[in-house]
Amino acid sequence: MIVTGALAIVNIGQLVTLAGPARPRIGPELGELGIVRDAALLIEDGRIAAAGSYRELQSKIPPHAVIEDAEGRCVTPGFVDAHTHMIFAGNRAAEFELRISGATYQQIAAAGGGILSTVKATRAASDDELLAVARLHRDWMLRAGTTTAEAKSGYGLERGAELRMLRAMAWINAEGPMRIVPTLLAAHTVPPEFVDRRAEYVRWIAEELIPEVAKLKLARFCDAFCDDHAFTVEEARTVLTAALSHGLELRVHAEQFRVGAGAALAAELRARTADHLEMATEETLDALCTAAVQPVLLPGSVFALARSAYPPARTMVERGLAIVLASDFNPGSSPISSMPFILSLACIEMALTPAEALSAATINAAWSLGLGESVGSLEAGKQADFLIHEFNDYRELAYLIAAPARPRVFIAGREADFGR
Repeated sequence: MIVTGALAIVNIGQLVTLAGPARPRIGPELGELGIVRDAALLIEDGRIAAAGSYRELQSKIPPHAVIEDAEGRCVTPGFVDAHTHMIFAGNRAAEFELRISGATYQQIAAAGGGILSTVKATRAASDDELLAVARLHRDWMLRAGTTTAEAKSGYGLERGAELRMLRAMAWINAEGPMRIVPTLLAAHTVPPEFVDRRAEYVRWIAEELIPEVAKLKLARFCDAFCDDHAFTVEEARTVLTAALSHGLELRVHAEQFRVGAGAALAAELRARTADHLEMATEETLDALCTAAVQPVLLPGSVFALARSAYPPARTMVERGLAIVLASDFNPGSSPISSMPFILSLACIEMALTPAEALSAATINAAWSLGLGESVGSLEAGKQADFLIHEFNDYRELAYLIAAPARPRVFIAGREADFGR
């Protein structure tokens, strides 16, 4: 719900505006945060009217405005989490224990665990149960400062369950406060009833499910998981070209476990994003750069799977790619809902600076979702999605690893209430 009237946030010690070019940031631009000291934000009807120094804006504050004192703290845009699997039933804590004991992600999946165990639980869940867990996960993200999140289906893998997941996303998006951007991911893995009929399952997604989802306007994007235990490049091409023909934009799970798994296809089809890219080569990165595909980097899944192959983020920055950071929140490979923790991983394990990581988790993430003109930075005309942090310097976001911080979260000018 958008707040009506005027709001002024004053006594901001450090305002991180991310003001800059009207496109994703690349190279040195990732470190340019548009910081204003001793600042203020003016908000009218849920949108930013002005952002700048308090001295310059003081006289512009309407007499009827509600005044909020930031107490000298740091204010940043809200996080935009551009890759999540927010809606699922059950959990995979038992598999977490198996991995600690030495089983690999692929071994667990081959034994019927992994994604398929969550598919079984999600298919069995009622609509009310799915909504309840979606709200729970949304609130975890909100508490850590996420104000916009992409959410994927992919734990249904049959018509009814996939549509129920997408409708649950629409429901929680409508009730707010977080904006949810829906993605169809029926090409997540092959369900057990189609294990000997892979081609038939791919055909069903391309010829039946995608047209129905597009007609119902239940998804903005279509994704496909391209890897050894998921879908081949040709299978993914069938799904993704069908999605394009029905007006859906593309995202691709690519190069997570091996070279040659989907990134070239993402470049060929000019997908919005190629996600994971732990195994990306320099040739792959050049193709993505030429096609203006944004890499979505997911260090949480590398960390949670106890792997060491983090995406080559520094090389990507040097090659001019508009990198994005996201949580990959899911019940198996990345049960991480905190974007500040993702920023810490990006700095420690991928050698990004705190400024680069923040840009990747806000404005660049917004552009990857087609929302760069409305969220991701604190500039006049954009929706007033921002965080008043408990600290004074943006670098503390990455530095204070796993701190129990609770920023004040504002979406469209209204402070989120989640039982603080």
